[in-house]
Amino acid sequence: MAHVNDRAVIERLMRTKGTWAIVGLSTNEWRSAYDVALYVRDRMGMEIIPVNLRGDDVHGEKGYRSLADISPAKHPIDVVECFVNSQKVGPVIDQAIAIGAKAVWLQLGVFDDAAVERAKAAGLDVVVDSCPAREGWHYGL
Repeated sequence: MAHVNDRAVIERLMRTKGTWAIVGLSTNEWRSAYDVALYVRDRMGMEIIPVNLRGDDVHGEKGYRSLADISPAKHPIDVVECFVNSQKVGPVIDQAIAIGAKAVWLQLGVFDDAAVERAKAAGLDVVVDSCPAREGWHYGL
């Protein structure tokens, strides 16, 4: 069964200050993750943690190669935002569950019903096929 986003969950995630690990955020300014990460940090007021294959720092924030490399004691993750293609998002969601993230947010065009069900079963909030920068106007952000 396809996931239906809960508007109350989206609003709570966007308004509650916390730490967002942004998987797929790199130094490539042409990728949408680059600008959306700035929106999440500068407009929404969240701490961001870039996660990319090289572990590059982005926007002056320390980067990591995977969610597993982030110390949950030092940086408990509230939201894992997924800027990876649908075929690769399942393992990212499994890592989000393993590190104790509270939510996963799949960007526009990213779908994996089985992984979404695993996240829900683990108690995570889930947003699918959505973008915080696009949602922000609903909440005055």
